[in-house]
Amino acid sequence: MKFTFLILVTALLLVSSSASSQLYKIRGTVYDSSRNFPMEAVSVLTTSGRGAITNSDGRYEIDVVEKDSIWFSYLNKPTMKFPVLKIANPFEFDISLQVNVPMLKEVKVRPKNYKLDSIQNRIDYAKIFNSEKPKLKPVTPQYGAAMGFDLNEIINMFRFRRNRSIAAFKERLLQEERDKSVDHRFNKALVRRLTLLDSSRLDSFMRVFRPSYFFTQVTSDYEFQEYIKIALYRFKKGLPPDPMMKQEPDEE
Repeated sequence: MKFTFLILVTALLLVSSSASSQLYKIRGTVYDSSRNFPMEAVSVLTTSGRGAITNSDGRYEIDVVEKDSIWFSYLNKPTMKFPVLKIANPFEFDISLQVNVPMLKEVKVRPKNYKLDSIQNRIDYAKIFNSEKPKLKPVTPQYGAAMGFDLNEIINMFRFRRNRSIAAFKERLLQEERDKSVDHRFNKALVRRLTLLDSSRLDSFMRVFRPSYFFTQVTSDYEFQEYIKIALYRFKKGLPPDPMMKQEPDEE
């Protein structure tokens, strides 16, 4: 009889122990004090020794038992403990910490566009691009005065160093525009896809067979890709580039 009683007591203790150690899950999101921004890397701890950490969305999930309490810790600053049995909604147990998260102004990054860059270049250096070679301009006479010439233009005609500097700077800006235009069309991604050259040979090929600005402007996509294929054949044969592909039209 006593043996049977001991078995029943032991069984009840095991059931009770099993029930008390049954695992439950608590989930939620941790926010800053404004409740607008989720917080990453917040520690979530239990009195039974379990732990978790919030992800980039501020979400967490942790296993608990009925006798557990959980608390949160950020930068070694713990919150109060929350008994599991008093949590009304264990699947959405959200909390806000008394922390202000500094938010940087959103920055939108756009891929480089040589046409937009060229337009912006024209705006930034409008005075240079719109400059003209000084020349005498007649001034309309007023009140019967004799016809004359603009004094500023006369002065500018004799400012040789300034005029040469402006002209050289303008030509350099124009050359940069032309170079970027060629780079945009004769780019590594396209050339590598058509030639299958490795990095070192690809650089050599692109340097030797770089087409002229004029050629890149007047050819269609089909003609341009045919040029690359013909250039590849000449490159593998050790032949120089076709001089017609390098030639710029004569300026008037």
